[in-house]
Amino acid sequence: MTRLGRSHWGLVLVMSVRNVSVPYWTASQQARAELFGFLEEHLSGTEDLRANGAVPYTMRKLYIYSRNVLLRERKAGVLGTATANTSRLFFTVGTALAFILIVFLFNGGTITLGTAYLIYRYAEMLVRPIEEVNRQMQDFQQATASIGRIQNLLDLHSNIQDGKDGTLPTFGPFSIEFDHVSFAYKPEEPVLQDLSFFVQPGTILGILGRTGSGKTTITRLLFRLYDPAAGVIRLGGVDLRQLPLAELHRHIGIVTQDVQLFHATIRDNLTFFDPTVPDGQIIQALHDVGLGDWYAALPDGLETRLAPGGGGLSAGEAQLLAFTRIFLKNPAIIILDEASSRLDPITEQYIENAISRLFEQRTALIIAHRLTTVQRADAILILENGHIQEYGSREELVSTPSSHFAQLLRTGLEDTFV
Repeated sequence: MTRLGRSHWGLVLVMSVRNVSVPYWTASQQARAELFGFLEEHLSGTEDLRANGAVPYTMRKLYIYSRNVLLRERKAGVLGTATANTSRLFFTVGTALAFILIVFLFNGGTITLGTAYLIYRYAEMLVRPIEEVNRQMQDFQQATASIGRIQNLLDLHSNIQDGKDGTLPTFGPFSIEFDHVSFAYKPEEPVLQDLSFFVQPGTILGILGRTGSGKTTITRLLFRLYDPAAGVIRLGGVDLRQLPLAELHRHIGIVTQDVQLFHATIRDNLTFFDPTVPDGQIIQALHDVGLGDWYAALPDGLETRLAPGGGGLSAGEAQLLAFTRIFLKNPAIIILDEASSRLDPITEQYIENAISRLFEQRTALIIAHRLTTVQRADAILILENGHIQEYGSREELVSTPSSHFAQLLRTGLEDTFV
C-alpha cells in the first residue's frame, strides 16, 4: 500500500472516531444553553421570585438544569475519552509485545543490550505524539459539535422577503390600508380575521379592544415583523411587500410599554449608535419630552453610560427616553402602543404638548385600553376577537347614541378594555 493510501485510510479512521461522540457533545452544549437561558431569565426576575415565594421552585429547576448538564457532559466525556483510550490500549499492548520481542531476541543472542534499549526507547518516543493526538481529538469533537450548532443557526432564514420594487416619498403623511387581512401566530388560533379599514393621511386613529383582541398584532403587521396570512396591507397605496424593509422602518416609529435600553451611553441609546446626530438636536429632544432637569443632573452628559437593562432609571424615565428616540427619528407614521401607561398623570400631562407637535402632519395609531388615552384621536377602531366591532370618526361615534363608543363614554368605564 502506498504512503498516500495509508494516509487516506488513516484520515478515514480519524474522522470515524471523531464522529462517535459528536452527537453527545451537541446534546451537552444544548443543555448548557438551556441552563444559561434559565439563569438569565430568572436573575432578571429575582425581586419578583423572592417577593412571591418562588425561590424553592427556582432552586429546584436550577438543580434539574445543572444535573442535566452534568449527565450529558459526563456521557460525552466518557465517549470522547473512550476513543482516545483505545489508542492508549493499543500502545500499551504494543509496548508489551516489544518487551517480549526484546527478551526473545536478546536471549537468543540476536541483538545486543544497546539494540534492546533502542527498541524500547523508540516505542517510548511514540507516547507523547499519541497523547497530543488524543487531546486534539477531544477538542476536534467539541469543535465539530459547535460548528454543527452554528450551521443550524445559519440555516434559519426569515420568511419575510425584502421588497425591491416599491418606493415612498421622502416624507408623508401616508395613508394606511388593511384590505381583508387575516393573521394567526398558530394556524388553529386566528388573531385577525378578514380585517379591512382605511386611515386617511394625517389622521390619528385610536384602536381600542380587550387584551388579545389583536391590537398589537396590527402594529407588528404594519411594521412587517410578520406578513399576513391573507389580504394586503398598503402604506401610501403601496403594498408593504414591495417596499424595502429599511425604507419601511425608516418611515415608522413605535413606542411600546416595554422599553429596551442598552448598556451604553445616553447618546447611543437615543440614536441607536448613529454618531452623525448633532448633540444639540438630542438635548433639545430631551427637553421637549420633559427630561431637561434629568439630563442636567447627569455626570457626563450624553456620554453617561446607562446600567444594563436601564438599571437606575424609573419606568417613567425609560418611557420618556423612548419618546425621545421618536423625536430624533422623525418618522412619517407614529405608533403608540400603551406608550404612556408607565407615566404618572403629571408627567403624562407634561408631554402632551410635545406629543401634539409630534403628531403634526403625521399619520398616527394610538393603541389603548383606556378611553382617556384616545381623546386626541380623529377616528376610533374597536376590535373584538380579531374582528372590527366598530369603526368611524370620533365625532360621529360620539354623536351617535347607539354606538358602542358612545355607550362606553356615557357609562364612564375607563377600564372596560383591560
